[in-house]
Amino acid sequence: MDPLSLDTVALSQDKQKLIILDQTLLPGEVKYLALSRIEDIRESICALRVRGAPAIGVAAAYGLYLAAAQTDTQDLDVFCAAVHTAKERLNSARPTAVNLSWALERMERVILEGRSGMTVPALIARLLQEAEAIHSEDIAISRSIGRLGLGLLRHGDGILTHCNAGTLATAKYGTALAPIYAALEDGWTDLRVYCDETRPLLQGARLTAFELQSAGVDTTLICDNMASITMARGKVDIVFVGCDRVCANGDFANKVGTSGVAILARHYGIPFYVCAPSSTIDMGLPSGDHIVIEERASQEVTELWYARRMAPEGVKVDNPAFDVTDHTLVTGIITEKGIAYPPFSLAFQQFGF
Repeated sequence: MDPLSLDTVALSQDKQKLIILDQTLLPGEVKYLALSRIEDIRESICALRVRGAPAIGVAAAYGLYLAAAQTDTQDLDVFCAAVHTAKERLNSARPTAVNLSWALERMERVILEGRSGMTVPALIARLLQEAEAIHSEDIAISRSIGRLGLGLLRHGDGILTHCNAGTLATAKYGTALAPIYAALEDGWTDLRVYCDETRPLLQGARLTAFELQSAGVDTTLICDNMASITMARGKVDIVFVGCDRVCANGDFANKVGTSGVAILARHYGIPFYVCAPSSTIDMGLPSGDHIVIEERASQEVTELWYARRMAPEGVKVDNPAFDVTDHTLVTGIITEKGIAYPPFSLAFQQFGF
């Protein structure tokens, strides 16, 4: 199976439903869900049926369009209020990934800029255009990140990645895995990829390993605590990770465990790159100290992937979904506009972020 043939998120042909690939069932089952209700779309984001910062943004954009299209009124004030309520409901699904709020703010801006002089049907049509633009732009951005990242690779390189930042996390191609897809397009067959399994939700084991193996890439799955020995054995030449939010100074949030990988990479002298579409760069946050970290249910740690509970009843559990990696551990941040190198704040300004 070609993983690029899987549409992670799309709008149905009749423009009435959001179609998502249910990633909670992978790799065992490839199943698509057709969603139209705002609560079902919100639940799909909360439950990680659709996941990955860029894919969440696309799903939210289509979700807000569907909410607007289902609003039964021709009164502009009532319509705008209803769309704003739907936007806030979707925005509350997950707090850390900035793409969610970025896409929803961009969609609502269409209404704020067009409400004077436009009818409700015209605004709905514009929302559809904007959602489709966000979708197509995400594909182009991922391709650009992939080509730039490919320029950092050499034939035979070993790449380590954490979580899943591939085509399953975006509209197509991915961010951290985009350089690998670019290499495949150019006929490279000798790259090796090491996938951290990524506890507790196993995105590396279930999703990245599934993607890359399906694409014919030499793929090795390792437990998260095996990254150090894998690096020490000289198997890793470069680290690519995705991100959910990048601050103005280059601090960034990604799936929990990423900061540990960055510390290890620094210790072993391995280049560490973050693949970040511009929609994840939040110039309004000066540093990672200001990022809100999502806390998830304890059951994800104690029992979710086990045949029976594997922790004692009543034990306390911390389950932060993300951690923050300090900018001093980052070699470079690959955006669609170019690769930013320290000092990141200056590089971001030069790129126009």
